[in-house]
Amino acid sequence: MSRTLLTLTLVLLSPALVGAQAPSAADRLAREILEELVEINTTDSVGNTTEAAEAMAARLRAAGFPEADVRVLGPNPRKGNLVARYRGTGARRPVLLLAHLDVVEAKKEDWSPDLDPFTFVERDGYFYGRGTTDDKAMAAIWIANLIQMKQDGYRPDRDIVVALTADEEGGTANGVSWLLANHRDLVDADFCLNEGGGGQIVNGRYVLNEVQASEKVYQSYQLEVTNAGGHSSLPEKDNAIYHLARGLARLADFDFPVRLNPITRAFFERTSALEQGLAAADMKAVTDNPPGPAAVARLAESAYYNAQMRTTCVATMLEGGHAQNALPQLARAVVNCRMLPGSDPKEVEQTLVHVLADDRIAVTPMNQATPSDPSPLRPDVMDPIERITKEMWGVPVVPVMLTGATDGLYLRNAGIATYGVSGIFEDINDVRAHGRDERIGAKPFFEGRVFLDRLVRALTQP
Repeated sequence: MSRTLLTLTLVLLSPALVGAQAPSAADRLAREILEELVEINTTDSVGNTTEAAEAMAARLRAAGFPEADVRVLGPNPRKGNLVARYRGTGARRPVLLLAHLDVVEAKKEDWSPDLDPFTFVERDGYFYGRGTTDDKAMAAIWIANLIQMKQDGYRPDRDIVVALTADEEGGTANGVSWLLANHRDLVDADFCLNEGGGGQIVNGRYVLNEVQASEKVYQSYQLEVTNAGGHSSLPEKDNAIYHLARGLARLADFDFPVRLNPITRAFFERTSALEQGLAAADMKAVTDNPPGPAAVARLAESAYYNAQMRTTCVATMLEGGHAQNALPQLARAVVNCRMLPGSDPKEVEQTLVHVLADDRIAVTPMNQATPSDPSPLRPDVMDPIERITKEMWGVPVVPVMLTGATDGLYLRNAGIATYGVSGIFEDINDVRAHGRDERIGAKPFFEGRVFLDRLVRALTQP
C-alpha cells in the first residue's frame, strides 16, 4: 500500500469522521425507538416493562415478524419480557441478543431543572433520559437492526433471538433467570451478546473497545453488635458502636490477595500495550506468578484496577444507638463484597470474621451469592469483534471482568457463553448510568448500531 493510500485509509477510519455522515434510515429508526423506550417509565416502583415490551413487539409485528415468533411473557402483569426470533437456516445453534428494559429509579427533582428523566431530549450531540446508557440504547439497537435485516431479506445461518427483559436492576425474580427456568427453549443459544462492554473515550480520543467476558459475584453481609446498654452518664468501655467501629477500621486496612483469571490476565496484558513507562511495566508485572508487590501497590491506587485484581469488601451502610442519652444497645453495618469468579462465599465470610477480629461482631450473609465462571474467549466470537473494531476505529479490543453485575451470570451458569459488547463509546470521565442527567452521545449511539449490525451479520453468515 502506498503512503498516500495508507494516509487516506487512516483518515477515512478516523474516529472523528466515522459516523459523521447523515444518519441512515436504520439510524433514524433506532433513535425513534430509543425515544419511545425512554419515555416509557420502566422503574421497579411504578414502571411498566410490559408496556415497553408490547411497544417493541408491535414494531416487529408491523415489520412482518410472525405472531408466533414475538412473545411477551413474564410472572408479573406489569413486568413482561419480550422474546423475538428471526429465523435462519438452522445450520447452527441460535445467537441470543440480550438487553434489559427496566431502569433504576429517577426523580425529576434530582435532575437539572430543564430535564426530565422520562422525557427524551436531544441537545448538543447527546440524547438525554433515564436508560439511554443503561440499557435502552442497546434494546433500541437490537430491535432496529432486526427490522432492518427483515427489510433487507437477510438470511442468517442460525436463528437470531432478541430478549428484552425486566428486573435486571434488582426487582423480583424475573427476566433472564425466569426465562431460563420456565422457557429455556425460547432463549437457548450457542452464545449471547449482552451489555457490560463498550468503548472508552479519553480526552476526546477513542482508545479501546471492551468485551466483558466475566463479572464479579455480589454478596452482602450484615455486621451486628448487641449490648445491654445503659445511661450515657455512666459510659463503659464495652460499647457496641466502638466494637463495630474498631472492626470496620481493621477491615478498611485489609486487602484480599491478588488473583487473576484468564479474563483479567488478558486485560492487564493488553492494556499494558496502551500505557507507557511505569504504568505499562506495572501491568506486565502484575501478571507474573507471584505478582510484583510494588506493582500491585501502585495499580491498587486506582479503584478500577484494584477491583480487577482482587475481591473487595466495603462498608456501605451504618446504624447504631436508639437515644442521645443512652448507651447503644445495637450497632449494625452492611458490608458489600464483590467477589472474584470462583470465590467461595463461605471463605470470604470467614475472612471477614478473621479481619474484624472481635467475637462480639456477628457476621451474617444477607443474600445468597450467585457465582458464575468467565466465558471462554472463543475465536469465532472474538475475531469478528476485533476485525470490525479495527476497521471502524483502529483501536484494540480488551477483555474485561465487570466489577458490577449483569444478567449474564445466569446465562453463563446455564452453559451459554455471554459477551458484553456494544461498540458504543463513552467518555470515562462522564459516566452517568444510574445518575443525574443520564445521556449517550448521538454519534457513538449510531456507531454502536452499525457495529452491532455488522457483528451480528458476521456471526450469522451462511
